[in-house]
Amino acid sequence: MILSHDVDGPESGPAVVLLHSSVCDRRMWDPQWRPLAEAGFRVIRPDFRTCGDSPAAEAPYSDHGDVRELLDHLGVRRAALVGSSYGGRIALQVAALHPERVTSLLLLCAGRPGHEPSAELRAFGAAEDALLDAGDLAGAAGLNARTWLGPDADADAHALVRAMQLRNFETGLAVTESHELPEAPVELSAVTAPVLAVGGAHDHPDFRRIAAEIPALVPGARHLELPWAGHLPSLERPAETTRLIVDFLRS
Repeated sequence: MILSHDVDGPESGPAVVLLHSSVCDRRMWDPQWRPLAEAGFRVIRPDFRTCGDSPAAEAPYSDHGDVRELLDHLGVRRAALVGSSYGGRIALQVAALHPERVTSLLLLCAGRPGHEPSAELRAFGAAEDALLDAGDLAGAAGLNARTWLGPDADADAHALVRAMQLRNFETGLAVTESHELPEAPVELSAVTAPVLAVGGAHDHPDFRRIAAEIPALVPGARHLELPWAGHLPSLERPAETTRLIVDFLRS
């Protein structure tokens, strides 16, 4: 099954794939979607399985394999990857396992394969699980919006994150059998694309550390911390994040 996705921009333009956070779906890129296409990029944004419009899998799969299959389906040989949070984790896997397919890699408060969560991050997961176990899906969605959106996020951003996360919970909790393959170990030193790892000064410490550690793990990678950002900068200061993405892709 090919992931549900959108494509826009000139077919001859350089391809860029926008990979969403697991809290969200592809709608998180609404503020960047048209500006990137108007800047001349062929923009692709999928929904991961059980997120947005992509249903659960019926056969063994991996999220990084789904991204590769989507590129094959669209006839895209090489693309830049922009990944937010979990989407950044998947982007790193694609870039390490298939370095010939990735032209550049922009990580926005990304996860990292092999990262061991701190006690604080596990405590958040336990609080989320408690709400889900009690059937309070709306409460769990609200907890995620409050936790992951930084101080500059407005009411519309909070409402959108709550709606996206609630839908993901509803779809994911309805799955009776998981077909997701175990995560394969990856060697990040295999990444050959230029990498910019962006952190947010108001983000959870785990993700700030991941961004800061990327240059030691990926040859030639750079680190940038945004003093205003939480975990989802593309929704917190959309125009500023769009400029950051365009500038990086053009460089």
